[in-house]
Amino acid sequence: MKRKVHSAEVKQAVMGKLAARGVTVEDIAYIVHEMQSPYDTNLTIDSCINSVNAVLGKREMQHALLVGIELDMLAEQGMLSEPLQSIIESDESLFGCDETLALGSVLGYGSIGVTTFGHLDKHKVGIIKKLDTKIGKGVHTFLDDLVASIAASASSRIAHHTRDIEEREAEADDTEETAS
Repeated sequence: MKRKVHSAEVKQAVMGKLAARGVTVEDIAYIVHEMQSPYDTNLTIDSCINSVNAVLGKREMQHALLVGIELDMLAEQGMLSEPLQSIIESDESLFGCDETLALGSVLGYGSIGVTTFGHLDKHKVGIIKKLDTKIGKGVHTFLDDLVASIAASASSRIAHHTRDIEEREAEADDTEETAS
């Protein structure tokens, strides 16, 4: 009989793997803050941390992270068959599967998530740059893109939330003016 995996177990595994790879929620939150603070001057790091945690609570993101990190780890150990081993180990520029997995995780957060992911993938902000650097033994072919995906999704959540607040305030103002 197959064992049923509970969502708390999956999230715990994801958080453990991120920590083992040197990535914290705060690292990602700083990227989110950098991306969104020009549009919301009252944005706090705590709000960014909450948004990152909400994204990490999504099953699709958790599964993408588990798959991507596992492939990176297997590549580090030389356990993939060729030519996949060399492609992932060298982070071959035309590979694209790493971006595809990460981009698929962003799609639920709208076009702003997609464009933010593209920006982060190109400009390698914060911890993403450190993960993308091919110095040492670490392989982060998937993880750098997945961290960009988390940050883009969390940024999009904040942008949508900010817009919702602005619209509610505008509606309240219209209601007050009509009542006067």
